[in-house]
Amino acid sequence: MQRCLQLARCGAGSTSPNPMVGAVIVCDGRIIGEGYHIRAGEPHAEVNAVASVKECDKALLVRSTIYVSLEPCSHYGKTPPCADLIISCGIPRVVIGVTDTNAQVNGGGIARLRAAGIDVVVGVLQDEASELNKNFFTYHRQGRPCITLKWAESADGFIDALRTSSSQPAARISTPVSQVAVHRLRAQNDAILVGTRTALLDNPSLNVRHWAGRQPLRLVIDKDGLLPASLHLFDGVLPTVVYTAREAVGKFGKNIEQVVLDFSADVLPQILAHLHSRKINSLLVEGGAQLLQSFIDASLWDFIRVERNPSLYLGGGVAAPHVPSQVDVREISDFGTHIVLITPKKAI
Repeated sequence: MQRCLQLARCGAGSTSPNPMVGAVIVCDGRIIGEGYHIRAGEPHAEVNAVASVKECDKALLVRSTIYVSLEPCSHYGKTPPCADLIISCGIPRVVIGVTDTNAQVNGGGIARLRAAGIDVVVGVLQDEASELNKNFFTYHRQGRPCITLKWAESADGFIDALRTSSSQPAARISTPVSQVAVHRLRAQNDAILVGTRTALLDNPSLNVRHWAGRQPLRLVIDKDGLLPASLHLFDGVLPTVVYTAREAVGKFGKNIEQVVLDFSADVLPQILAHLHSRKINSLLVEGGAQLLQSFIDASLWDFIRVERNPSLYLGGGVAAPHVPSQVDVREISDFGTHIVLITPKKAI
């Protein structure tokens, strides 16, 4: 199962909205086939594992065990059910990391395999298998994307100087090296969100430039239509969604979608509902302190990633968001940068 998880990670950044899955086929203590889900819409891990079995080993399938990090699917999507493939191959034993909570599966694959007389074991390295697909499971269990909040802060707890216009440069907290890690994080998420103030003052592109990977869907909140069409976000090179109170007809060119929200009500649930309808499994929030704090105050977050520059003191400015006390904190070094990873404290 460890090998399944290792293989599954090879699909990071390319399988969404599908999960990352790895599969290994073993006979007499020898791996005869393995595979992983490479890209959404393409064959699943089980299909690739079976296809990798050499012709001279095909006869061994009827006495093999297939290990799969996630329950094999039992429904027709863009590909046929993997449970049916396993049954047709005559594989007598299946070991599964974790059950698929997608309503289209959710135990259906396991039931179909057992009904065919296959010995099925479930829950091997279950925690690790669940954590691997945190985005996928959050999407299906909570009806919203998995949310990561990200910011960089100085040693004295500020994320920027006080600025009133884009002509004033932002505080240099991140380094060129740590920017690589930021762009890797962008490539690992389906969408990226900023607020009006960040869009105006920073004019960000919100794309992936310093890492090889897909481009996230760009999102910006612009309640009053203050953002000029000349911003990088509206260059038309990549799709951008604008959340606004009133659609501006004829303001933007191609690749710009305006979504009208009711700003008299809580906006965040409306944004998350829209993203869920778009099958967006993961959201990276790179906004300013106000937007980040609104997610924290609403308990709408799963991970917080703080890049802390221990040698930089701003002495004042925009204070970093306030993190609640009941959290788990882990400090790591990523690309030589001091990173604080924060997650909600798990119930005991």
